[in-house]
Amino acid sequence: MQPVRGCATVEHEVVVLGSLPPSSRIHELAPEELEVYRQLEPERLPQHVAIIMDGNGRWAGQRRLQRFFGHQQGAESVQYVVETASRINLPWLTLYAFSVENNLRRPKTEVNFLMRLLKSYLVGNVRRMNDNNVRIAYIGRTGDLPSEVQDTMRWAVEQTARNTGTTLTLALNYGARCEIVNAAQAAIRKILADPASRNLHVEDLLPLLTEESLSRELYTAHMPDPDLVIRTSGEMRVSNFLLWQIAYSEIFVTERFWPDFRGQHLLEAIADYQRRERRYGGLGDGELAPSSVHDEAFVQS
Repeated sequence: MQPVRGCATVEHEVVVLGSLPPSSRIHELAPEELEVYRQLEPERLPQHVAIIMDGNGRWAGQRRLQRFFGHQQGAESVQYVVETASRINLPWLTLYAFSVENNLRRPKTEVNFLMRLLKSYLVGNVRRMNDNNVRIAYIGRTGDLPSEVQDTMRWAVEQTARNTGTTLTLALNYGARCEIVNAAQAAIRKILADPASRNLHVEDLLPLLTEESLSRELYTAHMPDPDLVIRTSGEMRVSNFLLWQIAYSEIFVTERFWPDFRGQHLLEAIADYQRRERRYGGLGDGELAPSSVHDEAFVQS
């Protein structure tokens, strides 16, 4: 197993806000979006969709453009998808925008461009977010980003804080392994800080570290786990994204590069999600439990 790199304990920014049901804006969908939406069961929409936005560089390469143009077009796709999410009243949308690995392994010129693009996106789209009742939040090691970028991020949070519709969460300088390590460290500190734990042996302390106590320390503790994970560009991996949270998420992979992804494609992914049966390790509706101990032994053999 590769060692977890760059996982020093750092502060991360999480915004927790109450939610009120927004009014319906289905009528604002584009005709091609509305056609797909009519196939959906509105009461079975996912509560949380997470997207691994991939393929900006390859999109540009196919057009013999520099990678920067792919990132710029990808930023446009973000707002198209966010607006569609807000119109169908999707409560939570999380986008994997910039990973710890991107920060460590991409050329410095590309990283600097991505930081400028993030600032430009926030400044240029806050008004559209407010028009669409979208509030913005972030997860990740945001304290490691340039200070001027952090200032713009905080400004965008303040400007959209009163909105009650979709919460758009950008995963920035994010890595799931780091998140889990940091969460475990925080949970252990709380256990050790409890006066009732001071005289306990290690064997007695270990049961106090539970799934629930660790989950409470994750960046995403204030939101539900994703119901649906979408990955663009056809890659069949999760790339260190929300590893804890997507344990039972449905995964939808499309060959489409992120710069070509639009609201219609978000709705198509949701339609595919609704055709699936989520079993969480149990039996499906059409499956029967073994009728006897002998049958069960046979199934397990």
